[in-house]
Amino acid sequence: MSTGATGHATERADSPPVGRHRLGPQVVGQRVVLRRLLVGERGPSGGPAFTDVIGECLAWGEHAVLRLADGSEVSVPVGEIVSGKPVPPRPSVRQRVSPEKAQLLALAMWQQLDTAPLGAWTLRWSRVSPNRRANSVLAMAPAGVDDAVAAVTAHYEALGRRPIAAVLPDSPEEEAFRAEGWVLESHEADSLFEMASVAMARRALRERPAYAVRLEEDGDRVVATVGADAGGLASLAGDWVGLRALEVAPDRRRRGLGLAVVGALLDWGAERGATTAYLQVLADNEPALGLYERLGFATHHTYRYLAR
Repeated sequence: MSTGATGHATERADSPPVGRHRLGPQVVGQRVVLRRLLVGERGPSGGPAFTDVIGECLAWGEHAVLRLADGSEVSVPVGEIVSGKPVPPRPSVRQRVSPEKAQLLALAMWQQLDTAPLGAWTLRWSRVSPNRRANSVLAMAPAGVDDAVAAVTAHYEALGRRPIAAVLPDSPEEEAFRAEGWVLESHEADSLFEMASVAMARRALRERPAYAVRLEEDGDRVVATVGADAGGLASLAGDWVGLRALEVAPDRRRRGLGLAVVGALLDWGAERGATTAYLQVLADNEPALGLYERLGFATHHTYRYLAR
């Protein structure tokens, strides 16, 4: 085998197809997958042996240096690369959390919230808030118990509440409720659970307007207000900070008040060790989604409410 003027390996007729790829210096900094020839080894069929390597490309020269998921580095001679291509970045740790776990972490948003397990489902009801998020069963995994839907109905009816379920769209759980006659709880759009890096969102808010934001703390919760014009609240659970009830008076919108409130809440969370921020918003709230996208929020999962 020899190296041609292009830097790609050439080969003899009896050699494996090494060097037929579009990798090169342009992939430094990107996540790539490549197949390399294991020189001197034979595969199960007796032919050449290969192995796949995936990681962030740190350098490209005579060797391609990749950082693997465990943080280690591997150096692959370019002449041994059979094929390869860039691949999407590995999802962040926060994006790998299941919808159910994310929703359970978000229970910290609610004061005086009672919960009870129903197999793998979580019954939620609040003594102070009528919000459906605090008064519905969280059903985002197989319940693992018999007659779970009937048990949900009995539980909320005993409390004098309307039975409501939060489910993932087109999931087996949604099918189970619909089979018992449950329908969409309202005509509102589905809800989006949005997540972002606290550090990234704060960087995007560096140039926010300098309004005087008042913070009122109550343990792991805080309320932020700018007079009577804007407000919101945040709650801390481990290294997650959740934002809720973000509002700006209609006649005071488009003046940066919302950015000032969000920035103050994220600063509060960061000072207490939060690294992940989350919020929940209706899927058709385009102005809010546009703002959150600029701050680095991305949809983790979509869910909807069903009612008996």
